[in-house]
Amino acid sequence: MTNAYPHNILSIEKSVKGRRGVKVCTPSCKAENILPSKYLRKTEINLPELSEFDTVRHFTNLSRLNFCLDTHFYPLGSCTMKYNPKSYDILSALDNFTSLHPALPEANAQGTLQIIYELDNMLAKITGLSAFTLQPSAGAHGEFCGALIARAYHANRKDKVRTQIIVPDTAHGTNPATAAMAGCEVVNIKSAQNGKVDLNELQKALSEKTALVMLTIPNTVGLFEEDILQIADMVHRAGALLYMDGANLNALIGLVKPADMGVDIMHINLHKTLATPHGGGGPGAGAVGVRQGLEDFLPNPRVVYKDGKYSFAKKSKLSIGKMKSFYGNISILIRAYCYLKQLDGDTLKDIAKNAIINANYVRVKLKNYFPAFFDTKCMHECVLTIDKTKMPTVKTLDIAKNLLDKGFHAPTIYFPLIVPEALMIEPTETENKQVLDKFIEALKDIYNKALHTPDVLHEAPLNCPVKRIDEVSAAREPNLRWTK
Repeated sequence: MTNAYPHNILSIEKSVKGRRGVKVCTPSCKAENILPSKYLRKTEINLPELSEFDTVRHFTNLSRLNFCLDTHFYPLGSCTMKYNPKSYDILSALDNFTSLHPALPEANAQGTLQIIYELDNMLAKITGLSAFTLQPSAGAHGEFCGALIARAYHANRKDKVRTQIIVPDTAHGTNPATAAMAGCEVVNIKSAQNGKVDLNELQKALSEKTALVMLTIPNTVGLFEEDILQIADMVHRAGALLYMDGANLNALIGLVKPADMGVDIMHINLHKTLATPHGGGGPGAGAVGVRQGLEDFLPNPRVVYKDGKYSFAKKSKLSIGKMKSFYGNISILIRAYCYLKQLDGDTLKDIAKNAIINANYVRVKLKNYFPAFFDTKCMHECVLTIDKTKMPTVKTLDIAKNLLDKGFHAPTIYFPLIVPEALMIEPTETENKQVLDKFIEALKDIYNKALHTPDVLHEAPLNCPVKRIDEVSAAREPNLRWTK
């Protein structure tokens, strides 16, 4: 059947002169009477002229072309593509929250201040750390906050030579950028052959210049740092602080407290671990926690509870200052608060266990097709690769594009960089066995095509609205403007 509203026609191309959906009243005064001439348009604006029905159909049909969690499985939980309860969206959109002006007196914002205070304490209890700030608006923003705290800590001790931050090659890609933004020298260290921190390399890198060691736990190849206690001891004996990138906390929550591992500073991606939507770039929340003794370096202000009232504490002179206007993305904090209020300790453990089981289930089922680069039990994600001896002309990109044809969004590919032809699969704890089985069967089918008819894979996707594009050109020379 012919689609009367094809996806590849822009709204401006459907425009019909004189057609409209609403009639706008003639303004009582002319623009030239109230605006300086330099701000007035010299040519008439060219907007689509469509009926309301045309407009509704155009955007409804566009929305149906999207891969989204409501319609498809996203095997890339690292980018927060897991189910988030719709009820939290409703609660965070209540007028009492959305209509609250951020500059209101504390007495008029007691409910929201209570949420901030209690969420701070809940995160501290989960991690074993002393206190949190909820200001940072994303994971990388949280990393930056943590790096600034480390620098402020050393500066307060008059230890000004500590300007280096050590980052393993299995850390999240934002960690080196964060270190550089904080004004520090980045010291990269290679991982051991098992994909974990090489203790010898770490010892060589540690010095009187080391301010911070940033570890992603579990790391980007989905492995837990089993030597973490020894690592923490090495870092602390060198006079440095240990930072944990907690973006992957959903593999540990309820099972391990970062403070018990010797972590001094960490961030939590509330927009991943604690059920708040972040797909598409925002909004997010990268809450940062610190161990006892570092609380005064947290951003101002912090919420305290005294004499039955919630208020902002007196500003600390050691604070790194504000990280965000007012107090961060409140609607995201409310979602995380609802999530934690609904769950008990045993349920949090189940979240981590299910994330681990799902990833290992995929890893084992695909072992003979796309083997894990590190052939061992993983945590929340497995990083697979291609056996080039069996399929020399096939690339990971071909696998990803063929998954699109089968109704699955592609997982993260070519990351982490230490894995050749990487295929990072993170099912998350919210997907069931039936969904995973369908995904596994799809990859098995692609594998068989790769063995017998590899040329077919190079053309995918064939069934999607947009066929395979030149991704390098699309990134470097994006065409985002319509011209007549």
